[in-house]
Formats: sequence, structure tokens, C-alpha cells
Amino acid sequence: MFLSNLTELTISQGYRRFFKVVPALTDELRAENYRIRHEVYCRELGFEPERPEGLEADAFDAQSVHCLVQSATTGQYVGCARLVLVDLDKPQAPLPFEIGCEATLDRSIIDPMAIDRSHIAEISRLAVIGSYRRRQGEQNRPISISEEDFGTEKQPRQPYLALAVYLGLLALARHYGITTLFVLTEPRLAMNLTRLGVRVQRIGGEIQHRGTRVPSMMSVNEIIDGMNFLLRSLFEVIAREVRDGLGASEEYAVRARHHPLV
Repeated sequence: MFLSNLTELTISQGYRRFFKVVPALTDELRAENYRIRHEVYCRELGFEPERPEGLEADAFDAQSVHCLVQSATTGQYVGCARLVLVDLDKPQAPLPFEIGCEATLDRSIIDPMAIDRSHIAEISRLAVIGSYRRRQGEQNRPISISEEDFGTEKQPRQPYLALAVYLGLLALARHYGITTLFVLTEPRLAMNLTRLGVRVQRIGGEIQHRGTRVPSMMSVNEIIDGMNFLLRSLFEVIAREVRDGLGASEEYAVRARHHPLV
């Protein structure tokens, strides 16, 4: 079982020893996000063409909230992700997954166009630099989380980096009033998130996008309320980092006319 060999103290102290989540709200910090994406998505995986400036960005970044994971020992930024918000000036403009999955979404489960779109967002562009994706078979994935990440009873491991990316996004979503998260991901990753205690509901058929991907949705409040005490202890540490980062960013924290609650 995930986290069964850890304690509340070891998981929170261990995380703080190695990593820190930093909301990337200024132009300078967003550029760090784009640099990691370029390294992973363009140079390492070839998902996108390399750019002369070494930054991987797209049109959705202007309406996104970004976060970084920083190494506590070196200060290097080693992971990143974004929440694509609905632009409140153009609320019916589709999010990326709505474009890619237009023909496969099961709108009897949920129709993203028929709900309050100010409270939805899409998780995307998750990436961890190659030196932190050490296990065999991970080289062709920008980020992963699996049973093996937690080791064995005799040799436990703590997947702090992957958890920091996801929990950082969750904390950001809560501050921006997001109640429903959408994600386009590998079926295996969706399954492993479910095993972490996160209910991931599939909402459509498979598409081919850098491999087989499925659209899914998650409830922010349901995930937070359902955390076991071990995961919650880590989330509370990361949530404080996110809150402090948002508080220090002031006007930079406003994205696509979304004002965070701090």
C-alpha cells in the first residue's frame, strides 16, 4: 500500500530536507518553468521542436498558474507543472484537453461547457529533469509515479518530487477557487493516482497524443478531504509554501482575471 512504511514525521521532514514548492508567478520564475519544459519535452523526449531561446511555451501559458519544485540543497529548479485556467474574458474558449478530446469526451458524465467554467482547470506540462528520473523505463516519460516509487518494506523510498508537483498544483487550485481538475494522462498514471487515494474519474475514450492518453477529472475538495494523515502532513507543508509564495507575489498572482484567496 502506498505510504504504508512511512510516518507522519519522516515524510514531512524528509520532504523539507530535499525540496520546496515555489509558485512561479513572476516572468523570471515562469521562464525557469519554460526552461525545464524545454529540457524535458524538447531536448530529452523530442515531444516538441527545440527552440533557439531554450524555452518551451505555448498560447495557454498566458492563462496558466505555474509552479516549480526547487532542490533544497542546490537551489536548482528540478520540476514544474501548470494549471491552465479558463480565461474569464473568454469563458467558452476550450482548454487544451477539450480540443484534443473533442470527439471522445463522454458528455453524459460531464460536459465542461455546461458547468461554471470559472471553477475548472486543467493540469498539464508536468516535467522533472532527467537526472531526477533515474529508474529504468522512466526516460521516455516527463514524470511518473508508481508503486515502485515507494520501495519495499525493508527499503522504503519517498517519492517526494513527484508528490510535490501534484500537491503543489492541488494547493494552487484551492487558492484559485478551482473545484474540478481535468487531466489528460497515461492510463497507468491515472491508475496509480487512484491507488494513492485520489479518485480519478475517466470521462472519455483514448486518444493518441505522445502515446495513449485518457481524459479524466478529479474533485479538489474530495482529494483534500480524503487524504490520510501521512499524505495530509506533506500536503500541509507544501500548502504553506504555496500560500507564502502567493502572498509575496501580490499583483503577479492574478492570472486570466483569477484572484487567489490567500
